[in-house]
Amino acid sequence: MIAGKTVTILGMSETPGTDLAARLIARWLDESQERAAGPEGTAQDRGAAALARRAWEDGGRFTPEAVRELADWADARVEDPATGANPDSPGDGGRLTVADKEAVHRWIEEQEYRL
Repeated sequence: MIAGKTVTILGMSETPGTDLAARLIARWLDESQERAAGPEGTAQDRGAAALARRAWEDGGRFTPEAVRELADWADARVEDPATGANPDSPGDGGRLTVADKEAVHRWIEEQEYRL
């Protein structure tokens, strides 16, 4: 907040959890671009990753497919709070907490995306 006003940065208003969601979305975008550029990435993957990155940087809207991928990405990386494990999570140390996942889903809802 600046002088009692809400500031919008990269399409996100400054609210509790927004910074966390912004960091997680940036991480998802990075991972998406890395995966698309890898040996299994296709031209369609590279295009979708680039489109999502541009939408984020321009403060625009993600495509419905990108929103679904973001939600799936967050869901797949959640640790079991009791065990700290998730068999569906990549073995790259990229696990998220339940609070991380909830921050992403809250941002999706605040942006009025439909899953």
